[in-house]
Amino acid sequence: MDKTLPLLSPVKKRKVHQDIVAQLEALIASGALLEGDTLPAERVLMEQFSVGRPAVREAMLALERSGLLRLSNGERARVSRPTTASLLDGLSASVRVVMAQDDGMRNFQAARTMFEVALVRHAAQHATPEQIEALRAALQRNHEAVGNLSKFEKTDVAFHYEIALIVANPLFSGMHEALVGWLTEQRSVSLRDTAADQQAYDFHRAIFGAIAAHDPDRAEAAMREHLDTVVAVFWKMKKQERKSSV
Repeated sequence: MDKTLPLLSPVKKRKVHQDIVAQLEALIASGALLEGDTLPAERVLMEQFSVGRPAVREAMLALERSGLLRLSNGERARVSRPTTASLLDGLSASVRVVMAQDDGMRNFQAARTMFEVALVRHAAQHATPEQIEALRAALQRNHEAVGNLSKFEKTDVAFHYEIALIVANPLFSGMHEALVGWLTEQRSVSLRDTAADQQAYDFHRAIFGAIAAHDPDRAEAAMREHLDTVVAVFWKMKKQERKSSV
């Protein structure tokens, strides 16, 4: 006996621009359109797809958002290669909604810890002398910024980013940049605590020492303690803010 599935909904037709997007994506994926190639003029695309100008323009904008096209005023659309940044940027709006809730923020904090621990272990195992010197320079700039919260915040990000660069994989450095952007509130709130910048620098110095000594266990322990402290300070400051606003 056939069973009725009550949760299914009727299939709806796709919008016209979505079909255009699908066809152009297929051409790019197959290599028929290569990075740097220009698409036909808008008028030609309208004729080939048998659609109006709004559908073509909407499709072009969708492909630009996905990083597959570059659009410039007065020029034809050009095929581009998606970067990690462009791929992750599309998630930003959804991420901000999730992180507006305490549970969402905690989930991202935990994800950052797992991610950075993996990066620092790799760095301690594989960093070259040149990479260690670049990290040493980033640490020095971070030290010089103690007492200047705006400058310290930038050099804090730069120090952690330098660790991500040691992996030499653009996906990891791109993911790191995305996480940093998404956790901007955490960093700015945590640094409001008394002497938080000096404490963060001390952790950075310990992390650097472990990487320079090629000691992955010590590097992981230092990074975990650093990020656990940042998270604890963040929630302490948020609790104080919420009390004062009542």
